[in-house]
Amino acid sequence: MKSLRWGVIGAGGIARRRTVPEGILPAKNARLVAVMDRNAHTRAALGQLYGVPAVATVEQLLEVPLDVVYVATPTFQHEPQVRAAAAAGVHVLCEKPLALDVEQAERMTAACRSAGVKLGVGYMMRFHPAHQQVWKWLEADRISTPIVARAQLACWHPAAKGHWRQVRALGGGGSLADLALHCFDLLEFLLGPISHVTALTGSRVQRYEDHAVEDCAVVAVRFESDVLGMVESYFNVPDAAAWNGLEFTGTHGGIRTAHTIGQQSGGLLQTSFGRAAGRASEWKTRSFEPKPNMYQAQIEAFSRCIQRDTEPPVSAVAGVRGMKILAACYESASTGRTVAVPASPQ
Repeated sequence: MKSLRWGVIGAGGIARRRTVPEGILPAKNARLVAVMDRNAHTRAALGQLYGVPAVATVEQLLEVPLDVVYVATPTFQHEPQVRAAAAAGVHVLCEKPLALDVEQAERMTAACRSAGVKLGVGYMMRFHPAHQQVWKWLEADRISTPIVARAQLACWHPAAKGHWRQVRALGGGGSLADLALHCFDLLEFLLGPISHVTALTGSRVQRYEDHAVEDCAVVAVRFESDVLGMVESYFNVPDAAAWNGLEFTGTHGGIRTAHTIGQQSGGLLQTSFGRAAGRASEWKTRSFEPKPNMYQAQIEAFSRCIQRDTEPPVSAVAGVRGMKILAACYESASTGRTVAVPASPQ
């Protein structure tokens, strides 16, 4: 089957560091044919590096024959860029957060559906080999009845004048919007829908100009299955001090990962499995090889869904779902109350 022609909108940042070199270029069913970036220096450097046309506007990019675009721009630019690609009949893989709010995300979803193009969301951590293994173990009931789950993602993100992630109207929020969304998506992927959230946010260290942007958040969650959980996200913890992993505890044991939530595909995996309630073995630890690379797996999976005309593996439904959880978290943080997350349509 022919490789799909990929273009990139916003070729600096995560696209330059990870998604293009680790995802699109090595993918077996994708090839990079053009990049777009507003920064002239970045544009010129990447065009030369990849040997493809490098343009300054979305309109110029969409003049190139494309099958798919990867949108990796700041959040506030997502809606017009996704809608432009849809109008041109081009499928879209868009970075998270999908939008600034639920209404934007729903408009983007509707525009792609109306145009007959697929819209996927860049929750690449679902494709991490350790998380795929955890999914298999949970599906096989290796810890029997899950009781509690936990996820953390942290990094050091100091104040920088004009940075879009530090302005609520441009990025949608702080550590909750940028980091916790990955954790919420992973936990729902592994355990099913979250029904309620109770969120605490703070501005402890990074004194951002926009005081509405938090640098830390802790969210207690309840799943529809009655499993309890906790999500931590921090812009004020050094990378080397962060755990950045998952934890699941059940009646027959537990599963833990470390350094698997982030931009790396490696990390550690711990298990303690038992054969009866109240009994489990000692914890066993092993390092996890970064194969397959989660960026390559993400690009190949999205390309396959286009080639086979199937639903994207991480569809716009997940993107809208993330915005609903995020909205509930901010409402909870501002009111001090537990907030129900609206159910997604079946």
